[in-house]
Amino acid sequence: MNSLLKRQIRKYFPAEFLNDERFENFFKAVEESYKTNNEQLSMIQLAMRISSDELFSANRKLKAEAESQKEIIDRLKSVMKTLDIKNIADKNQNDEYINVANLATYIEEQSKEITKINKDQEILLKNLEKKNQVLSDYAHMVSHDLKSPLRSINSLVTWMKQDYADKIDENGAKNLDIILQSVEKMDALISGILNYSTIDQEDLEYYKVDTNHLVNEIKQIIYCPKNVKIEILNELPVVKGDKFRLQQLFQNLIQNAVKSIDKPEGLVKIAVEENSNFFKYSIEDNGKGIKKDHFYKIFQIFEKIDNDFSSTGIGLSIVKKIIDFYGGKIWLESELSKGTIFYFTLPK
Repeated sequence: MNSLLKRQIRKYFPAEFLNDERFENFFKAVEESYKTNNEQLSMIQLAMRISSDELFSANRKLKAEAESQKEIIDRLKSVMKTLDIKNIADKNQNDEYINVANLATYIEEQSKEITKINKDQEILLKNLEKKNQVLSDYAHMVSHDLKSPLRSINSLVTWMKQDYADKIDENGAKNLDIILQSVEKMDALISGILNYSTIDQEDLEYYKVDTNHLVNEIKQIIYCPKNVKIEILNELPVVKGDKFRLQQLFQNLIQNAVKSIDKPEGLVKIAVEENSNFFKYSIEDNGKGIKKDHFYKIFQIFEKIDNDFSSTGIGLSIVKKIIDFYGGKIWLESELSKGTIFYFTLPK
């Protein structure tokens, strides 16, 4: 036993405590702290012999280790408090002590249990990954199988309109157009469901995407009536993400804004504000607006707030899922007959 420890025991404890096997674990723990103290002293002495730059680095490391040790001690105190470990009084002594051996045994058992739980979680995670992959493959397969007959129907109806144009009356031509519109909606619905189901099943990729360039590309590919103008109010930033998901995000919001406009002169304004940890985008329109009761509903899959036949009810649910995927937030402000502003954040 450490000589200094022996002197402390002789000074502050009755002599019979030294050979009392009930205190054996306690004295061993205290002796270990002496060894730790000696090791730290040796480290300090070594640090004093190195250069000033190395000394600074070593001091930082020691500080981190000290903080880590303090955190461990605080956690142990919290555990002991949570476990409500009671002091056990010795029949022959007035002093009370904590049964360190029982505590060590309990912690060891809990550690084994945690290790077992972690292994079970790893197995469960692997099984979930396999199931997600199977579901993803199945979704792609079903998407392909469902779209094949749709393409056939589209081609057949188009040929009928061309080949029998002089034999089909106006009412028949309208019915064929309705069939084509239904086919297009079904195709969009299948694509939307596939996109929604696979957004968070693929690995998250991070690379630089210029959202200013991306939005200008979207302006060129979406349908925008002549009476609607899309303006970018300030330079949109470069963010980290992947272009496919970000294009889905912006395109769905811009298309919804354009479709909502019911005025002779429509305007969609896109802007951004920079904060310390994220970019806050806004997409504003002067359309018909949204009732406050529908603010939550519009982000639910297959939910629609109007009778637009072409709408699938998936677009905004995809937007919400993408933003959640990147760890951002989305909300809106709206006033009936005046317009709507969608706000969303993307981390830097």
